[in-house]
Amino acid sequence: MESSKETGCQAPEGPILCINNCGFFGSATTMNKCSKCHKDMILKQEQTKFAATSIENIVNGNSSSNDKEPIVTGAINVQLGSAELKVISTEASSDLSSGQSSEVKPKEGPTRCTTCRKRVGLTGFNCKCGNLFCAAHRYSDEHDCPYDYKNAGRDAIAKANPVVVAEKLNKI
Repeated sequence: MESSKETGCQAPEGPILCINNCGFFGSATTMNKCSKCHKDMILKQEQTKFAATSIENIVNGNSSSNDKEPIVTGAINVQLGSAELKVISTEASSDLSSGQSSEVKPKEGPTRCTTCRKRVGLTGFNCKCGNLFCAAHRYSDEHDCPYDYKNAGRDAIAKANPVVVAEKLNKI
């Protein structure tokens, strides 16, 4: 008891319950919360920070969070009488004036076997010749594959096993 008076440290008078009333005991290091409530609070804080930064990036037009300065790609016109904002992008107007449309992929049809035109979907097999085949035509002898497997195998073996030649020894 005398040592606590000398150091100035005070022992807690009793256990402190969590301030969220979850039934567990809290501590002063976790702001009188139990460990679970403290972790939940920290997680919520991190999520709100992440959401704020991602919203800020979207508003500023930044594609990554590493950029420090906001990039403005267009001009903003504000009318005093209305609350509407008109965003005019300079990139979009230059694309429209040159007559080129932005790159939009057309909707692809269902994936089909190159040989029998059967729908394969996600179960299709890509061959080394670059075509897509069903389970029946996936092997090279079934679809008359033009890819040369023998020469490809020879080249792979030649690269993996280079010729090692030792220097000749001088006769003594």
